[in-house]
Amino acid sequence: MARSKSSARWLKEHVSDPFVKQAQKDGYRSRASYKLLALNEKDKLIRPGMLVIDLGSAPGGWSQIASQLVGEKGKVIASDILPMDALPDVDFIQGDFTEESVFDEIMTVIDERPVDVVISDMAPNLSGVAAADQAGSIYLIELALDMAQQVLKPKGSFVAKAFQGEGYEAFVKQVREHFDTVLIRKPEASRARSREVYVVGKGFKG
Repeated sequence: MARSKSSARWLKEHVSDPFVKQAQKDGYRSRASYKLLALNEKDKLIRPGMLVIDLGSAPGGWSQIASQLVGEKGKVIASDILPMDALPDVDFIQGDFTEESVFDEIMTVIDERPVDVVISDMAPNLSGVAAADQAGSIYLIELALDMAQQVLKPKGSFVAKAFQGEGYEAFVKQVREHFDTVLIRKPEASRARSREVYVVGKGFKG
């Protein structure tokens, strides 16, 4: 079956992408790894010894970086509906974190330890219908924010991928209600033509 023009363009762009090439060279699971590295360099979100939760973690690009950043004394708990190959020092829980059984499993692994950072690079499966895709993306980040509110310790941090469009401004306003500082970031590894940005919340009000 012939590829559509858009998928052929994406494939060409993907193959020639310097971040894709660099990820292969560095042994990272995805080019998204460089987004978290850039965010962390700028905002100092993840430090050694921290407990980090990675929502929508597959294929593991962000968990991989988070694990390196927290070091041996830290911990990363990752969750996704999709399967994810094991990573050293990462506890992976497969399932929908909004379901009680999966949430309870995450809480068991947390074991009453204060959560320092909640990270999310989730995006919906795209249907090609712009309004539906935007609504889906907002729904996902609202779920991530809700999770962060339930598990973050006071002064903890939150970072999530958001797509600019309907509902985006309202979401940012929502984040401002729960964090002392809210920043909007566009890492270099985020493609210029993409509407994606990263909403960073620092200083969780609890």
